[in-house]
Amino acid sequence: MEIGAVELFNHMPTGRTYHQYINPERSMPKEAFEVHGLGDDFLRDKPVFRDIGRAFLDFIGDAKLVIHNAAFDVKFLNFELKLIGLPTIDWARAIDTLAISRQKFPGSPASLDALCRRFGVDNSAREKHGALLDSEILAEVYLELIGGRQPDFGLASQPEKPNASDASASDDWRPRPRPESLAARITEEEAAAHAAFVAKLGAAALWTKRA
Repeated sequence: MEIGAVELFNHMPTGRTYHQYINPERSMPKEAFEVHGLGDDFLRDKPVFRDIGRAFLDFIGDAKLVIHNAAFDVKFLNFELKLIGLPTIDWARAIDTLAISRQKFPGSPASLDALCRRFGVDNSAREKHGALLDSEILAEVYLELIGGRQPDFGLASQPEKPNASDASASDDWRPRPRPESLAARITEEEAAAHAAFVAKLGAAALWTKRA
């Protein structure tokens, strides 16, 4: 019925999204429409999967896919992709946040709403199910699951519109030695006191060892 995705680069949202309602070409239970907050005839004029399948694959490219309960979603996507003769999604590409949360918090509720409560992620707009909104919320939850918004301490710069075919020069950044050493900040008396202290420790002291 609906596909939604958001792009992350260096673990941060880029602003690029994909969203599409789909005519499933089959009868759907009334509850399926209610949970989305849609009317029974809402999907009748929407494109069928064969019309949007290639655009979806183009959006995700060869990137990893962060999915909550990946086994459920990938199975449906691959079924539809196979029907129209498009490449299916390799299971190895899926990062399952449900599995991660169950591993990190065994025995605790692992639904998306439960994880939002755990990490203080605002899901107040999630009164009805929506694929794009759920993707945006999941992106925040995933970043918390892996240690916060900037696991690289924000040292990596980002291009404004990254994509898989356009390599950024920032990807090759590496720390380099200072061209000139910083001046010592200890006094001669402090250096002498330290040397005397190390001498008392004997030859096994860490400071006296050489590589």
